[in-house]
Amino acid sequence: MDSVSHDIREPSTTRHASDDAGRTRALATEAVHAGRDDLARQGLHAAPIDLSTTYPSYDSRGEAARIDAFADDGAEPQGPPVYGRLGNPTVARFETALARLEGTESAVAFASGMAALSAVLLVRNALGLRHVVAVRPLYGCSDHLLTAGLLGSEVTWVDPAGIADALRPDTGLVMVESPANPTLAELDLRAVAYACGSVPLLADNTFATPVLQRPAEQGARLVLHSATKYLGGHGDVMAGVVACDEELAGRLRQVRFATGGVLHPLAGYLLLRGLSTLPVRVRAASSNAAELARRLTVDPRVARVHYPRIGGAMIAFEVRGDPHAVIAGVRLITPAVSLGSVDSLIQHPASISHRVVDAADRRDAGVGDRLLRLSVGLEDVDDLWADLDGALGRPFARS
Repeated sequence: MDSVSHDIREPSTTRHASDDAGRTRALATEAVHAGRDDLARQGLHAAPIDLSTTYPSYDSRGEAARIDAFADDGAEPQGPPVYGRLGNPTVARFETALARLEGTESAVAFASGMAALSAVLLVRNALGLRHVVAVRPLYGCSDHLLTAGLLGSEVTWVDPAGIADALRPDTGLVMVESPANPTLAELDLRAVAYACGSVPLLADNTFATPVLQRPAEQGARLVLHSATKYLGGHGDVMAGVVACDEELAGRLRQVRFATGGVLHPLAGYLLLRGLSTLPVRVRAASSNAAELARRLTVDPRVARVHYPRIGGAMIAFEVRGDPHAVIAGVRLITPAVSLGSVDSLIQHPASISHRVVDAADRRDAGVGDRLLRLSVGLEDVDDLWADLDGALGRPFARS
């Protein structure tokens, strides 16, 4: 096994907000209160859901001024809302909360994680910086988006040690994922950020969440989340978000406005609610995952287990027999794509999440045909193990 950690650690104790008395607040407190600090003063307890697509205004000159200001730098319009594609108050609460948890100035939410990544690429492309340096593995669709050049970008794939040498005058972005999907390979983000020099580093933090690491503290200028996963946490919302400085956030808002990849207000509400339990969910699921990783490591039916030093709720393991038989054999664990839900999910990356990646590239990145990816949920760990044990023990000839 690559690494097993039973110590589910929080990131550094740096705190990014304070209460009215000037005291700094811990991550668990921020998860509950960020984006909601004004509610009690309004006589509210739960955050309201604003479903409006448009907003009445008798001051058309004022609206014009707000739209002009937005066109200049993408700053959130001051004053009453104008139109749902410019911004939504419920979504803004989630953005505020996520930025506080990641320790960045701002965050910009999108309709999906891929919409968020696309917006980042479009922002850099608009500056003539179309070249991307990236480290495999990445999520399969992220890999495909870069490799296929669907947005006009050009990618150079490198090992972490080759980042500095791969940079060019037109390099607009360095992209990494740590722990990586699906192998859970980890990078030294601080060293990677140093190698990037002045080129912005985008770190996909979907697997770790800000509970386990904050890439911005280690030098990443952009932090990407498929918010569909742990931030939502219940398998019922699709979203993406980029946490970053306000300068980049403004450009991302402009792209979101122009392309229409906006997050629905109800999704924003569900994500804000999901954040309130994020630390509790991640720690509990991580404890389950560490125990399952330990049991899988000593199981003769398993050739190799990947579990990151940082901990977390994701496990990847390579079986000696037929991985499709394991997928067919589970009964409690759900055989499905995605991850980060309260219930456990298992999938075969080479068949699904990374199918769009060239087979040779997939294997070179460690995504073999016998690799399975397990997203561990909040069920009793003995029940989960009983299900895995039964699935691993079924005849390998089963399809």
